Amino acid sequence: MKTKLFGAVLCLAMVTGAFAAVTFDQKGSVPEILSRINSAGPDAGFIPLPGNPKAAAKWTVMVYVNAKNNLESYGLKDVNEMEMVGSTPEVNIVAELGRIGGYDASDGDWKGSRRYLIQKDVNPSKITSPVLLSIPKSDMGDWKNVAEFVKWTKANYPAQRYALVIWNHGSGWNKLAPLESGRGISYDDESGHHITTGQMKSLLAETGKIEILAMDACLMQMMEVAYEVREGAEYIVGSEETEPGDGYTYNTWLAPLAAGSSMTQAELSRVMVDSYTDHYQAIGQGATQSAIRTENLYKLGQLLNGWTTAVMASGETVNVKNASAKAQAFYYASNKDLKHFIKLVNDGSQNAEVKAKGAELLSFLSDSVIYHNRATGTKYANALGLAIYLPASYTAAYDELDWAKDSNWDDFSKWIK
Repeated sequence: MKTKLFGAVLCLAMVTGAFAAVTFDQKGSVPEILSRINSAGPDAGFIPLPGNPKAAAKWTVMVYVNAKNNLESYGLKDVNEMEMVGSTPEVNIVAELGRIGGYDASDGDWKGSRRYLIQKDVNPSKITSPVLLSIPKSDMGDWKNVAEFVKWTKANYPAQRYALVIWNHGSGWNKLAPLESGRGISYDDESGHHITTGQMKSLLAETGKIEILAMDACLMQMMEVAYEVREGAEYIVGSEETEPGDGYTYNTWLAPLAAGSSMTQAELSRVMVDSYTDHYQAIGQGATQSAIRTENLYKLGQLLNGWTTAVMASGETVNVKNASAKAQAFYYASNKDLKHFIKLVNDGSQNAEVKAKGAELLSFLSDSVIYHNRATGTKYANALGLAIYLPASYTAAYDELDWAKDSNWDDFSKWIK
């Protein structure tokens, strides 16, 4: 959704889409699930009584909707999409929605942020879910506010598994920002703050590990981001490319979860990827979305170190530069698809060690890191699930990342020059 900052343009596409069949044996296809959800009454959702604590559900989905910017109308729309499904006894859907003046005056034109237990309704233009907490002045670009939201939700709506969606503009690792503070997610136009890549690590360290971290934002499925948060989430769902303004279609992945609450984090991450990509494929719009496993990112870094060391020792700089020029790129030309780049280098190499280590690396990426990847549109034929920073000119701010400290990718980037 949702690209911002340093020359990026906001992609605006406000459409409704279809969801291709993804079947859960005990529940039927997604269209059948959606039909059952839509035919149920508003009372199908679970609303705990004040002072009556709820037993742990199977899932709690937390959606942090920072619409304190030019995406406000999409934030309202997405919360209404959540209300097409609503919470159930086994699935809590909790959202924090932030708004400011100047963009969208609908639905009461209130300001600040509100926390909701999402309840099913039939009104697509008005949020009717109960307000659990109203915060007149909140900085939604402060990572500590997100951490507090997650901890508060865990305490009030406990579950066996948790998914956190951070909704907003995203810039991944943007080389055009001279400092690390210019990169990240969740930009609050009122405070002027946002969450940096390093702060994402602090956020998840404070909240405790969760099963899924999803980023409904542009350009966030990058090695640099994933490596920073690898110890805080088991799966990361995100886009290598910019997202259209409409972002996720929440009803098309929450409905299967509500109907099949026993699904694992792997299964839910797959549904999220398919929901997003099916939506944009149905309307003929290019899009990327993937789910990656974090437990193997450290080993991936070690394998990548071995490969880059072999590449640099080979002296095949022309081959590497050609591969960099041809590799799948995204909104920022410095964002390259990692798997495609490795493949291109390997295909052009005459060095046996480079080829052997590259083959091992490609296999590990496919089998152990990139769990599920979808891309639609010929422009993204080689978007294979995980982007990485490969700039034309190196920036010293990169050295602040855990990825730069644990890998030799920074040295490799400099060597290519």
